[in-house]
Amino acid sequence: MGGTMLEALIITLIVGAIAGWLAGLLVQGTGFGLLGDIVVGILGALVTGIVLPKFGLVLAIGGGILGSIIAAFIGAVILLVIVKLLKKLMS
Repeated sequence: MGGTMLEALIITLIVGAIAGWLAGLLVQGTGFGLLGDIVVGILGALVTGIVLPKFGLVLAIGGGILGSIIAAFIGAVILLVIVKLLKKLMS
């Protein structure tokens, strides 16, 4: 049982890193480094998995790691655009 939790954590970190890195490439000027990209990717997955359905928006992308990366990427892009807009407003 401990192995499955460790595997899930590793997969989550890898998916988060890939999604955050891809989102950082798309949304220029928001690079946060590897650790920041992982956090942005994981938060992006939360945005697409938890926040968007509360507004009636559900992404039907499919299962598996690729579907998880795509969903996390979309959420990470949304998150980075919001962060970029907030930075612009505050400066």
